[in-house]
Amino acid sequence: MSQQQWDAVDDYFTDKLVGHDPVLEGALAAADAAGLPQIAVAANQGKLLHLLALTQGARRILEVGTLGGYSAIWLARALPADGTLITLEIDPAHAEVARENLRRAGLDKVAEVRLGRAADSLAELEKAGVEPFDLVFIDADKTGNPDYFASALRLTRPGSLIIVDNVVRGGAVADERSTDPSVLGTRRLHDLIAAEPRVSATSVQTVGAKGYDGFTLARVQG
Repeated sequence: MSQQQWDAVDDYFTDKLVGHDPVLEGALAAADAAGLPQIAVAANQGKLLHLLALTQGARRILEVGTLGGYSAIWLARALPADGTLITLEIDPAHAEVARENLRRAGLDKVAEVRLGRAADSLAELEKAGVEPFDLVFIDADKTGNPDYFASALRLTRPGSLIIVDNVVRGGAVADERSTDPSVLGTRRLHDLIAAEPRVSATSVQTVGAKGYDGFTLARVQG
């Protein structure tokens, strides 16, 4: 199997089940024009996030790692009119692109981009005692994943979902000799989840337009 074939299969499913969306395609184009890295989720992965949020009946969503707002649009579209999405971004240029993309998508009334280090923003949310989130999507620096997950657990409720992206690292996550900081952060994340009785979780490998990777899905139990 080759990257070319993975791309073709993703294109096939996207064409059949996701379709053409000028708003989402415009968000990607705006991110490219601003020089943002091309690391947003694939269209079919964005649709998966959307469906998970809908299935969850999410009213409050937290995203760690905004980039250009592509995944935020998918998630925010699943919210009811009185719903809330808070997305955290450290880079001012990325945050500005995301805000504009969300505005063009008509979602700026339900989606808020908070600028700053994710660890600081998460601590502020905890300190403020905000209403629990129904779904958390973590897609930021992988070295911070253990801390982001721990915060997410404190900011959710029994029944909430926590999704962590890019956990396979091209297969390197299984290499106990790896010294890659992102791999080490991902392995620590899974050590944390494995020892945490309050969640039930699984991780899934994926291939596609974004290469060989995967995600972790955890349900808060109590």
